[in-house]
Amino acid sequence: MASRKQADERAFVEAYRPEAYPRPAVTVDLVVLTVLDADLKLLLVRRAEPPFQGRWALPGGFVRVGDGKRDRGEDLDEAAARELAEETSLPRGASRLQQLGAFGAPDRDPRMRVISVAYFALIRPDLAPLVHAGGDAALAGWHSVATLGVNTKLELAFDHAQIVDAALERVRERLERSTIAFDLVPRTFTIPELRAVFDAVTGTTHDPGNFRRKFQQLLDGGQVVEAPGKRITSGKPARVYAFARVAG
Repeated sequence: MASRKQADERAFVEAYRPEAYPRPAVTVDLVVLTVLDADLKLLLVRRAEPPFQGRWALPGGFVRVGDGKRDRGEDLDEAAARELAEETSLPRGASRLQQLGAFGAPDRDPRMRVISVAYFALIRPDLAPLVHAGGDAALAGWHSVATLGVNTKLELAFDHAQIVDAALERVRERLERSTIAFDLVPRTFTIPELRAVFDAVTGTTHDPGNFRRKFQQLLDGGQVVEAPGKRITSGKPARVYAFARVAG
């Protein structure tokens, strides 16, 4: 038999009317990055509808919300994965979405109070050609991160420039202390190809000798293994490697 406290709790929930209180809408916005031709690229979609119609924006959209009783809607991670698939046509599971943080300035959306939970994802360069616009996007394309900023003509919708800055800071701080860079190289890669990813993400040039010593530490630690085959280059064929998680 339920206790009096449990019965009171159930009665309170059943009688509660959420529509009696103002509630903000919730969206997810996605910072999707790749490295193409040794350049860090950001995936943007051109908005097909107001507000900011015709302006470039991050892929994303509203989190689906149910009636609040039997149907509570979708999970945040589920919403992010759905929006990535709908707006870019990338297959589900093509990248790991990681939550970046919440952005909730009262005036960030001219329509109403909207709180956005931002995610970031890193895309292997061989998957980048699969991207094309879907959902309510008029166009999807990769843009060099170097073209963004206050002195450029590429002005993003909403507060998406702030979200991009936060994502870049997160990726750069994790680059040196995690295996995040392996999400930006092909399944097999050479040492110079991995070094080019570090250069592109940080915007600096890594010394080849110092980077090779760093790479040797990854080999010794078992995070990287030598893969079958060679990469044909202008000089002698280069060894190729794989992240141990996907080796073989």
